[in-house]
Amino acid sequence: MSDDIEQTLEEIEAMFVQVARGMTIDGDRLTLHGLAPATLYFSDRPQRVVGHLSARQFVDEWDKGENSFAADPPNAVLSFLDADGETPDDAIVVIKNPGLEGDKISYTVQVLEGKLPAKAESCSLFIDPFGRPLSPVSLAGMNRRARRRRR
Repeated sequence: MSDDIEQTLEEIEAMFVQVARGMTIDGDRLTLHGLAPATLYFSDRPQRVVGHLSARQFVDEWDKGENSFAADPPNAVLSFLDADGETPDDAIVVIKNPGLEGDKISYTVQVLEGKLPAKAESCSLFIDPFGRPLSPVSLAGMNRRARRRRR
C-alpha cells in the first residue's frame, strides 16, 4: 500500500469490512472461510470515502505506522447467521495477529460482548479505524451504545 493510501485511511478514520462465506472458532482463534478478495473501507461524514484493498494489503499494513493495529488492536463486530438461518446478536471482539492463507483469514480474538458459535455461515467482520477503538465513528462503540439503549 502506498504511503498516500495509508495516510488517507488514517486521516478519514476508515472503517473496514471483510465478508466471508463462513466462520469457525477454535479456542481463541477466529477463522473466516471463503473470504472475499477485497477488504472494503469507508468513512463517515463529511468525507464519505469508499474503496477497497486486497486482503493481503490489509494484513501487510497491520503493523505499519504509529497508530497501527498491532500497537492498538481494533475492536470489531462480527455479524453472522446461525446454521438454521437465525440472526443472533452480533459479537464484539478485539482482533489481533492476522494470518492469511488462500481465501481464509484468521485472528486471535478476545470476546468483549456476545457469544461466538463454533461455526456459522455468511459472516461480516466490521473493523474499527486505526488507533480509534471507541471514537464516535467506532462501529463497536455504536453497537454498544445501541445495546445499552435497548436494555
